[in-house]
Amino acid sequence: MNTVKEVVLKQKNFSDLGAAKAVSFRIAQLQKLKKILQDNESLLCDAIYADIKKSKFETYMTELALVYHEIDSYIKNLAKWSKPLKVKTNILNFPGKSFIISEPYGTTLIIGAWNYPYQLTLGPLVAALAAGNTAIVKPSELPAQTSAALKKIINENFDPAYLHVIEGGVEVTQELLSHPYGKICFTGSTGVGKIVAKAAAEHLTPVLLELGGKSPCFVFEDADLKLAAKRIAWGKYLNAGQTCIAPDYLLIHSSIYDKFLDELKQQIHQIVSNDALRSDSYTRIINARNVQRLKKLIDPEKVFLGGTVIESENYIEPTILKNVGWEDDVMQEEIFGPILPAMPFDDLDSAISKIKEGSKPLALYMFTKSESTQSKILNEISFGGGCVNDTIMHISNPHLPFGGVGASGMGNYHGEHGFKTFSHQKSILKKPFWFESSMKYAPYTDRKLTILRRILG
Repeated sequence: MNTVKEVVLKQKNFSDLGAAKAVSFRIAQLQKLKKILQDNESLLCDAIYADIKKSKFETYMTELALVYHEIDSYIKNLAKWSKPLKVKTNILNFPGKSFIISEPYGTTLIIGAWNYPYQLTLGPLVAALAAGNTAIVKPSELPAQTSAALKKIINENFDPAYLHVIEGGVEVTQELLSHPYGKICFTGSTGVGKIVAKAAAEHLTPVLLELGGKSPCFVFEDADLKLAAKRIAWGKYLNAGQTCIAPDYLLIHSSIYDKFLDELKQQIHQIVSNDALRSDSYTRIINARNVQRLKKLIDPEKVFLGGTVIESENYIEPTILKNVGWEDDVMQEEIFGPILPAMPFDDLDSAISKIKEGSKPLALYMFTKSESTQSKILNEISFGGGCVNDTIMHISNPHLPFGGVGASGMGNYHGEHGFKTFSHQKSILKKPFWFESSMKYAPYTDRKLTILRRILG
């Protein structure tokens, strides 16, 4: 049995040998990982269903398919991304050549999240391996079956010196964080993210933090209300609202407030279910503690739709809260569940100001045909990423970086952005022997200063 200390040492030694730097090796390992995942899809789907009753279709769509797509993108582009990048050389360094070498950090630590235990664990892992690193993976212990499934299929097929899964709770995480790494990636809450960042700082380890926050969603009077309601309902109640980039609350223009809520109710009944308890497509809350947390956020006097909580089933019905105020409890923290507060607004500037009073959100959404409104919101509000006239789908594009800003995270990944995140950019200036200027050498004369000013400005 490999202890944490043993695995960290093995991976450091393997990294130092440099075998993982070869592009052919990286591609082969990515191909191997994809095949292992595909061969074990039934095991992975059964495991996550046992944990939160997530359907096979949703598991494939929101978890495995995205991972496969990422792997394919890296395999296709890795040779190109790994080549030294030639850049311009300024006149001060003439004659010379300048280029950037992407090199792996070494051993990485990937701490996964419980809400999308495959996608949010394997996504950054794929980026780390593609960049030539080794990796220790710590999946969340909350979905116990999925954690065990990941450990089984990875540890049975990979050398622990290259890739290894270590299960456990807080104590194991603390032990893992006590060691130095080339890079740490953590996905989870802002509170735990601060703990991870503090631990990493002890070794000056760079971190990639994917956190959360309250992600607003605007609905304006010129939007296609039916399609907007459909896309919001899908994005919010996917995975029972346990999505870090789900719309956290609605800001609906007062002129369409009641009309839109009626449309949203209809869309929830159609695409989610009018009997979610018996639906095969509606996920459960991860555990009893989170059920109790969410239950406290449901104000019975403000329930417009839903509100039913069945604790024995870890079930919370798709819920809409009407006439919510900024001061309400449900607006003080990220909801991370199937509860959607809806607030009317008249003045966009005031709404923007209220959003900016809080922490920078991980995501932002708006539904409007107005280019000027889109531009105003995009330019005035800082957030991680988002969509215009859709929800959460930006995460499915590997050409877009995924990450937060401020309290919602630091750093990003997906596609080439992930490759760069898990690579050190080494800057190189190469000079020939056949020429050497006397400018930089003493004596420093007025004539030299005049020439230098002309060159540098």
